[in-house]
Parts: sequence; C-alpha cells; structure tokens
Amino acid sequence: MRIDLHSHFIPHGFIEQVRRGQAIGNIAIQIRDGQEWLIHQEGYRYPAMAELWDMAAKLRLMDRLGLDISVLSLQPALFFYWLEAGPVQEFCRQTNEALAEMVAKSGGRLYGLATIPLQDPEAAVIELRRAVLELGLRGVQVGTRMEQIPLDDPRFDPFFAAAADLNVPILLHPYRVGTRPEWADFYLANLVGNPLETCLVASRLILSGWLDRHPHLTLILAHGGGFLPYQIGRLDHGFRVRSETKLNISLPPSSYLRRFYYDTITHAAIPLKFLVELVGADRVVLGTDIPFDMADHQFASYLAAAKLDEQTVQAINSKNALHILGLDKNATA
Repeated sequence: MRIDLHSHFIPHGFIEQVRRGQAIGNIAIQIRDGQEWLIHQEGYRYPAMAELWDMAAKLRLMDRLGLDISVLSLQPALFFYWLEAGPVQEFCRQTNEALAEMVAKSGGRLYGLATIPLQDPEAAVIELRRAVLELGLRGVQVGTRMEQIPLDDPRFDPFFAAAADLNVPILLHPYRVGTRPEWADFYLANLVGNPLETCLVASRLILSGWLDRHPHLTLILAHGGGFLPYQIGRLDHGFRVRSETKLNISLPPSSYLRRFYYDTITHAAIPLKFLVELVGADRVVLGTDIPFDMADHQFASYLAAAKLDEQTVQAINSKNALHILGLDKNATA
C-alpha cells in the first residue's frame, strides 16, 4: 500500500466562483492553450488542472502513479491569511465541506486535511473542531507563517492546543514565497524559497522553545524538511557558540529533529537516504505534491535507488501515515 500525505486540491465550487468572477481575493481565470489558469492579484498564477478539483481526474492520476490513498490539502496559495478574517472563515467552511464530500465519495481512496482562518485563532479553533469532529477530516494544513507573524507567536497557542487535544496532525506548508526581488528569476521562489521557508519555521519552533511548550503535537514538514536536515549541524554549532540560541532551550537543536515527520519530496535518492538515516525510518512519510510542476512522480524510483530495506520502505509507503492518520487500528500496511 502507498499513502500520499502531500497532495493538493481546490474545491470545484471555488473554481465555479472564479469563473463567475465572484471568488474571494478577486482571483480571475485566463485561458492559455486551452488550459484554465488561476490569476491572483498579488501577481502569481498557476494552471487549474482537473487533478486539483475533479475527483475522477485525481484518482486516475493516483492510479497511474501507483498510489492507493491520497491525503488532500488545499492549494496553499489559497490560505488567504492576508485578508480580513470574516470572508476567510466562510471560505474555510466551504472548503472543508467540499473536501469532506469528496472524501466520502472516493471509496476510501481519499482523506482530507482541514483549512482554517489562522488570522483569527479563536475562529481557527472553532473551524478545526468542526472539520475534525463533524466532517471527519483527519488533520489540518497551515502555512509556515501567518504573513509576517511567525507560528511561535503566543497568539496562536490556543489553536495549537486544540490540535493537540484533538490529536490530529499538522502539515506545515510554505505559501506566498517570492516577495523578495532576488526570488524573481529562475523560478527561485519555489526552487529555493519554499524549502527555505520550511527550514525557517522548523528552526524557529526549535530555538524559541515552542516545541517544548507543545510537546504533544504531530508536525509534518513539507519538501523533505526543506534545508533543515542538511544544515542541522550548523544549528548545533550555533547552539555551542552563541548565547542567544540557548535562551529558550537547553538541548542542541538536533535533539528536536524527531519531533517532526518529513515527507519524501527530495527529488533524488541520495538526500532521501540521508534523511531516513538522520531522522529514522519511522519519521518519514510518502509525499508527492501532485498535481503541480514540482510534484515528485518518481518517488518509487528514488526509494528503490536509495536501497532501503523492505521494512523501511513499507514504513515510508504506508505504516507511518496510517499511524499519523489514526488508521493503524483498523487497517494494515
């Protein structure tokens, strides 16, 4: 069995709203070579492939890639953290209801992670509880920051406490990277900006003492943990030589690596093998990022080339995901 914990979607109803010119955020549609593209007024754009909003297209792609189950989370460009909370609350409600409906019709092939209005932590708690307890979603996806406010800010503590109380996983995913002018060329906003954002949030959660304040959370880092696993020695060196790194923690940063799960999206066998050896086979989960251009369609080849033992491959392909999703009591890997 293969379970993809990192797969994106957009509600079909939202696509229809965009087509009518009624979408939140004034998102518009353009047609290029017969393909619809979503155009954000902030300046970024991407194709609205059917695999984002059409369940049948999603399942066909999963079949082609050999995926048994996908865990869907919203396209992160639609977090809308930069807007007033009221309209975003309604968008999140509609999104979670649409996702729950898709999951229910999928015959057990799809599960879902909720979307919440993080700019209003109290409303975020209410929607998370509704999405999990009433709609049956299995976790939540949040951005690596709330605009310029880091996740370790205490204002978000009630939301994270609610996630811990519900015992649901949190996928941390970059969004709206690219405002710095040096990201403008060569697709660097995605190639470098996204993994850098993931490294930054994980480093802050470690060094701020946030992980010690929230010991029971299940956190998943996108894109193989960004640059964190491969520069953790630098953080440890800083902990040895810089006093400010010891203000909130008493153990070296590397001692916190296993507080996270990491998806497999490294796009190469050698860094994937290194990641597994560094954090342990029980902390790595299969992810693809489909259906975007940076999706990993070669995950099976990379796992094979990494020459991991069968028990490790089974853990990455499904066992760890079943545990994270709370499905290991009624399913087998």
